[in-house]
Amino acid sequence: MNSILHKEIASRILVMDGAMGTMIQGYKLEEKDYRGSRFADYASDLKGNNDLLSLTQPGIIQEIHEKYLEAGADIIETNTFNANHISLADYKMEDLAYEMNKVSAQIAKNATTKFTDHNPRKPRFIAGAMGPTNKTASLSPDVNNPGYRAVSFDDLYFAYKEQASGLIDGGVDILLIETIFDTLNAKAAMMAVKDTMQEKGINLPVMVSGTITDASGRTLSGQTTEAFLNSVSHLDLLTVGLNCALGAKDLRPYLEELSDKAPYYVSVYPNAGLPNQFGEYDETPEIMADQLKDFLDHGFTNIIGGCCGTTPDHIREFVKLADQAVPRKKPGNKHNLKLSGLEPLIIFDGSNFINIGERTNVSGSIKFARLIREEKYEEALSVARQQVENGAQVIDINMDDAMLDAESVMVEFLNLIASEPDISRVPIMIDSSKWSVIEAGLKCIQGKAIVNSISLKEGKEEFIKHASKIRDYGAATVVICIL
Repeated sequence: MNSILHKEIASRILVMDGAMGTMIQGYKLEEKDYRGSRFADYASDLKGNNDLLSLTQPGIIQEIHEKYLEAGADIIETNTFNANHISLADYKMEDLAYEMNKVSAQIAKNATTKFTDHNPRKPRFIAGAMGPTNKTASLSPDVNNPGYRAVSFDDLYFAYKEQASGLIDGGVDILLIETIFDTLNAKAAMMAVKDTMQEKGINLPVMVSGTITDASGRTLSGQTTEAFLNSVSHLDLLTVGLNCALGAKDLRPYLEELSDKAPYYVSVYPNAGLPNQFGEYDETPEIMADQLKDFLDHGFTNIIGGCCGTTPDHIREFVKLADQAVPRKKPGNKHNLKLSGLEPLIIFDGSNFINIGERTNVSGSIKFARLIREEKYEEALSVARQQVENGAQVIDINMDDAMLDAESVMVEFLNLIASEPDISRVPIMIDSSKWSVIEAGLKCIQGKAIVNSISLKEGKEEFIKHASKIRDYGAATVVICIL
């Protein structure tokens, strides 16, 4: 199916399905329906746990899939948006994550097989939906403690790894990391997906889709569209795209930018507008189709579909558009150094010197070292802020000092920087002679950072191991020519 998918997306516009949650709401399910017989006596309330319906109401989920396939969708998403260990904790159902994902994929497989067998000239595909979880690794939920995190990179990695394993075992054709509001969450998912596929000896296409949360054109964690793109470009993705959020009309400038700069295929599946005062979506299939036609006419995208508020009627209109449209051609990839904090930094032939602020290095600044040892982090942040205000395009952070626990201090300081957009707008250079400190730092950064540095002094095998890991974290590196 992998080769078939690549052939299809290169030759025509593909259409994804619409909202699963909107369709489930139409069934007016009650608590007892969510519970089914298996969970009749479960201690927690279960209404609203839509992913559970794959276990308790599989017929309904398959029926929804088939309605989208009847409308002409090429790709359907599994009913697994929140089927991860972290999100399922709300219902005390963490232990069901693997099963939910596997069974949901199998239900979708039953539906796509039925339609592909009926018309082999229109193959159908399953995207394993992997939502953002209900926690963010880049932001603190406590305004009084900006360095605190409710979830760690490792927590997210293991949750996504379990989810990816279930989806793959259930037979998905694509892994879709979607509705990304924090790119650090997404980077954990991307690493988990890569490692899971490697362990299982399988190579599936990966789609990544972010969400723009306000009119400033940034994600919830503060990144611009191009900064987001730079942060997730370390995997050979099938698509990068945008979904959910503002609705098609307000997504246009950000989709155009993504289309212009992404070396991958591009997807877009917006909400049916913004929710009204009743939490409902007002954009009709005709209204949305008119907006998506503009995207197609300008060659912005390769996959279209719908998110919150969309139905099979929306998808039916989208299919009519796709049948008449020419797919976007991928631009050539310019091999420049593309970094990011909250904002992008591109280094290319002809760039001026890049200014790297080194006053946040305990080895190079007596003042900064004293502030860190005395745990005067607010004053230490002012040193970083001053560097950016004075023109530093990257800030180098080094905590290697015999009197410091470099690993924990690096994490604390990076978490605090993330809460300061006037600092975190520029890329970070993690500077340490200790691999454990470098890796701890990489787990805190949603942008595309630089590691300073690695070399061959510990041997080729160790060099390749560290270089590969740096790439998996989505970072660049300085290589010192020491043998």
